[in-house]
Amino acid sequence: MLFKKNKNFCDMNPLFYNISMYKGILIRNIKDLFSKIKFAKNKQNKKLKNIVSEYNSVIIKKGKGIDPVTQENKAINIKLASSKISGIVIHPGEVFSFWRTLGTVNKRKGYKEGRVIKQDKLVKGTGGGLCNLANTINNLVLHSPLEIIEFHKHSDALASDIEHRVPMANGTSVSYNYIDYRFKNNTDQDIQLLLWCDESKLYGELRSERDFPLEYNIEEEDHHFEEEDGKYYRVSKIYRNTIDKSTKEIIDRELIWDNHSLVMFDSDLIPEDMIKTKSSIK
Repeated sequence: MLFKKNKNFCDMNPLFYNISMYKGILIRNIKDLFSKIKFAKNKQNKKLKNIVSEYNSVIIKKGKGIDPVTQENKAINIKLASSKISGIVIHPGEVFSFWRTLGTVNKRKGYKEGRVIKQDKLVKGTGGGLCNLANTINNLVLHSPLEIIEFHKHSDALASDIEHRVPMANGTSVSYNYIDYRFKNNTDQDIQLLLWCDESKLYGELRSERDFPLEYNIEEEDHHFEEEDGKYYRVSKIYRNTIDKSTKEIIDRELIWDNHSLVMFDSDLIPEDMIKTKSSIK
């Protein structure tokens, strides 16, 4: 006899989803209240001298099935949130928290309805698009010696980026405040996070007082798509290489994401030659 898979409590009803969300927020607040973590909170306008890593991404995506209004709203949300975070200095031993730095997100503060992922579906929500901002920060940190201590994933297939594929261009999930993004400055010098926007792109920099002896890059292997039970998934393995600047030798290679992401764009846009069956993989 076949039994139906049990649903999570929060999937049974929208009310239950909200109860689960507020429970998560309450638990996070209690944990932080009694935590011994020293959170970064100081900001400064003067830039630290050395650039550790830099990253930029297109803010407004265009394509089949993408609502231009939510994309414009996303741009507003990202610009507003970036201005709240940019300039923060993370001293040695301190932890950067996305939500403790940014604070709450609501209409009163000027945030608009953008795209958010809720129960594996793209829907409208206030502050939608801030996952893009968190993902930019994550890319900066991945290319630095800083330690990621909290990271949550969502789908890495929100839009068709096959022709211009950039590993880790999506995938970082944040939701106030229990789904956070946090990293620790485990170095011996100050680190500064800078974020800014122009009309089309979001830019980010990590800066330090002095240069570091190591550098980092991201590589993706076996990027393809698979069909499972009528749904498509982006599949790949994403690695982070640690490189000695003086010799250019890779001294460490770490698998950071065994990617299996639900495709949330029109699957007709997937080239047939990129779709693999389980039999072809074997």
